Amino acid sequence: MLIDKNAGKRGYLNEDFRLFHLKDSRAQKVDYHYHEFDKLILLLGGKVAYLVEGVTYFLQPWDILLVQHNLIHRPIIDPSEPYERVVIYLGRDWLAARSDPGEALDACFDAARRRGFHLLRADAERRLQYMGAVQRLEEALHSSEFGAARMADTLCQQLLIDVNRDILRDRTAQEETDSYRVDPKIEEILRYIAGNLNADLTVSALAGRFYLSRYYLMHRFKDVTGYTIHQYISQKRLLRAGELIRAGVPVMKAAEQVGFSEYSTFLRAFRNTFHMNPREFR
Repeated sequence: MLIDKNAGKRGYLNEDFRLFHLKDSRAQKVDYHYHEFDKLILLLGGKVAYLVEGVTYFLQPWDILLVQHNLIHRPIIDPSEPYERVVIYLGRDWLAARSDPGEALDACFDAARRRGFHLLRADAERRLQYMGAVQRLEEALHSSEFGAARMADTLCQQLLIDVNRDILRDRTAQEETDSYRVDPKIEEILRYIAGNLNADLTVSALAGRFYLSRYYLMHRFKDVTGYTIHQYISQKRLLRAGELIRAGVPVMKAAEQVGFSEYSTFLRAFRNTFHMNPREFR
């Protein structure tokens, strides 16, 4: 489905996929946020940097940014130039339904998350191919001709196949050091948190493990991620718990697996975040 910039609520996806073609002349401030769906961002024009899980990416026209569900991110927009981009929201059920055994359409998002690097920068030839693919997809979404909806569905799959092929060929900008900025120590801490949500993740425990002072760790973490350590860990634990619950894990077990020692604390935090209790969420 094609959505113009004035329609729909930001951050919600009730269809298989949605495409936004947006152009802003005035810079807007966007807070850190996350989605329950996967997202592709294709920069067409303007000056923008994207912060994704502690890494800052400096985008160039026709760069593709892959933002997997539940990754915390936000753009920093330079108001000196109009900011134009295509954003595609991708439903996880749709991605699963369109995937083949051993060839998941969302494999590109998994690969980007594992690498800790979410930017795809194509060469001039591939850039032209992506431009054509996006244009054909937009045309199909606007069309009322016979089979337009199926054509759009197919073209969206083709676009994802191209992205997957390029990511799996390791066509990224990771070797171009001017394309991103990262704090190696905070990146190491973020990776540790992601893989050890049920561990002791207090400020004191992390500071001791990574040989940092508590003061430096708290302030540097906030500068890089936009979150306090407690906020970030709580958010990540709740998002992971939500995934486990939807996968059929009993609620109390899910809470325990992500590091909540008290069920009442988990329940209160879950309701504050998702505005429903875990059973309704399931």
